[in-house]
Amino acid sequence: MKQLLFAILTICLLATCQQQETADTIFLNGNIYTVNEKQPRAEALAVRDGRIIAIGNNADIEKLKGETTEVIDLQGNFVMPGFIEGHGHFAGLGNSLMNLNFLKSKSWNDIVAMVAEKAKTAKPGEWIVGRGWHQEKWETPLDKQVLGYPYHDALSAVSPNNPVMLRHASGHGLFANAKAMEIVGVSKETPNPTGGEIVRDSRGEAIGVFEERAMSIIGQAYQAYRDSLSEEAKKEEWLKSIELAEQECLSKGVTSFQDAGASQQEIQWYKELAENGELDLRLWAMIRHQYPELKDKLGGLPIINAGNNFFTCRAIKSEVDGALGSFGAWLLRPYSDKSDFHGQNTTPIENVDAIAKLAMDHDLQFCVHAIGDRANREVLNIFEKSFNNNSNKKDLRWRIEHAQHLDPADIPRFAKMGAIASMQGIHCTSDAPFVVKRLGEQRARNGAYAWRALLDAGAVVSNGTDAPVEDVSPLESFYATVTRKRFAAPNIEFFPEQKLTREEAIHSYTLACAYSAFEEKDKGSLEVGKFADLVILSKDLLKCSEEEILQTKIIMTVVNGKGKYKGG
Repeated sequence: MKQLLFAILTICLLATCQQQETADTIFLNGNIYTVNEKQPRAEALAVRDGRIIAIGNNADIEKLKGETTEVIDLQGNFVMPGFIEGHGHFAGLGNSLMNLNFLKSKSWNDIVAMVAEKAKTAKPGEWIVGRGWHQEKWETPLDKQVLGYPYHDALSAVSPNNPVMLRHASGHGLFANAKAMEIVGVSKETPNPTGGEIVRDSRGEAIGVFEERAMSIIGQAYQAYRDSLSEEAKKEEWLKSIELAEQECLSKGVTSFQDAGASQQEIQWYKELAENGELDLRLWAMIRHQYPELKDKLGGLPIINAGNNFFTCRAIKSEVDGALGSFGAWLLRPYSDKSDFHGQNTTPIENVDAIAKLAMDHDLQFCVHAIGDRANREVLNIFEKSFNNNSNKKDLRWRIEHAQHLDPADIPRFAKMGAIASMQGIHCTSDAPFVVKRLGEQRARNGAYAWRALLDAGAVVSNGTDAPVEDVSPLESFYATVTRKRFAAPNIEFFPEQKLTREEAIHSYTLACAYSAFEEKDKGSLEVGKFADLVILSKDLLKCSEEEILQTKIIMTVVNGKGKYKGG
């Protein structure tokens, strides 16, 4: 009897071991780049329960094939960890796909024509909204302008019965028509708010552009209109935007998205989606409110790996300045093309300092938007003071979002403090047409989008697009990072001494982003035990020509071991 029981037990153990070694899915015949220094290359990998259980050669991985195992033939294509969008605006991306989108517009006339078409079907009083225009990127000159901005006349003529609000590509300015300005009562006497400016002509008349904090003048009226909608209607619209954002990201190889500023309500909605299994990519979010809205309201945070590791909120977002294109970047010296102006300090430093204390007290990362060299210095000073006052806390990984224009003296401070430079490769080439005009040659060369200088100084540099400021395509941002060229003008390099190698650029879009979110143990490289989040590409990003980078197709985007997008 004992021998029989022993035999049965042995059979059960063998069966259990065999079952444990069987993969749900195996990927064979690939050109796999793992971003793992210990095993940089492989040709196959196996997945079970959403994680990688083996990676190596075809022969070893095929041993894990069982009766129900799905086999995917990679056909020699290039495979790498899924792209991690290191700084974007998820709901904003979805909204940009629902509303008017001007990212590809080449003139003010293009934008006016799009609004005119929308006005034909809009009900009287309905707001027309859009985003993505940038006056520095138009190819057709304006008949009349102030600081490169057009007057509202043509826009107002095609939309007399509808208030119009069109956000600048950077998100740091907006254009309003006469109807919108009439609703809020903008006049010559309307004062500029602190940290913002109503752009006016020589007669003192508003031309329709509202920069930085002045955007709230129009934004409050639009919000009042939004508040008239039912809660059900607003949530339904938000859910639609999230669905569109997911589809857009997955179609471009993005498997994780770091949302740079979600409201308390959105944080709860994201958590609900994750717990209900309704997210198709992984979200990591920063909560964003001003100090009064955050104080005493951070209970329940951090949220880490909710919904089977699909949602995390462990950071607070703030900002100290605006964008360079809208003269909002806060500079140490005046703008070269606006010699009496240093930019905007959009949030008082004492308020940012107070939010830093909240982050420290609640064990949350602090992520601060800083574009100009003065803004970056002020944020580094806040970080340094906070770290010195809390020397018992280590490995905080606080982040400067964008870190676009730095005084060279501040570059070594990032690595010294462990501050992360959360940058976007596409910004350097997208902004290239006006950077020298704004900063002058010397400042632009020594400190603008200083990727190489930061990396060589030992800083962690992560990548992204700031979508919907730019297209969420990692391939376009990757191209900019390794070439410092605009895909629209490939013969012009923007200070190429700051570009990264192909390997460094991939690292900035994978493992560096994971590290910047305390997630490097679960994602960012293809290793045993990590999530099976990967992207299959038609070109080898390490070896293909520069031109072929932009021709690369997304063949498949895999999240948690499952194909979430299949392309050509």
